[in-house]
Amino acid sequence: MYTKISHKIASNGILIILSAAILFHLMVLVSIIPYQMVWGGRLQSKKEMINFELVSILLNFLMLAIVAIHAKIIKLKVHPTIVKIALWLMVFIFMMNSIGNLLSLNEMEKYIFTPLTTLLAIFSFTLASKKRLVRK
Repeated sequence: MYTKISHKIASNGILIILSAAILFHLMVLVSIIPYQMVWGGRLQSKKEMINFELVSILLNFLMLAIVAIHAKIIKLKVHPTIVKIALWLMVFIFMMNSIGNLLSLNEMEKYIFTPLTTLLAIFSFTLASKKRLVRK
């Protein structure tokens, strides 16, 4: 029972946070949110911001799909080993992102996004490290 709840909380948590992150990055892309607030405050131009934001949105969609496949929300036949490797890569990415957020020049990025990416790393670890229960 505990494992099932943990997987559900971790999956739903990742899906919600990544969906919100995609919306956030779309707002940066269309200049609702200034690009100086992201990427550690180190972006030098709007062209650089567009490239970084498009890659970020694409990666977030990919990770969203991986979790949705793992949670069986998307019924796509993907070998479980590929999903497991992708989840471990997500753990690594979110850990590195947390470190990057800590080093950010932007206070909002440091104090809001560091806990979120740390939570994403924990949720990803939960999914990657435990065997998925099979529903009958």
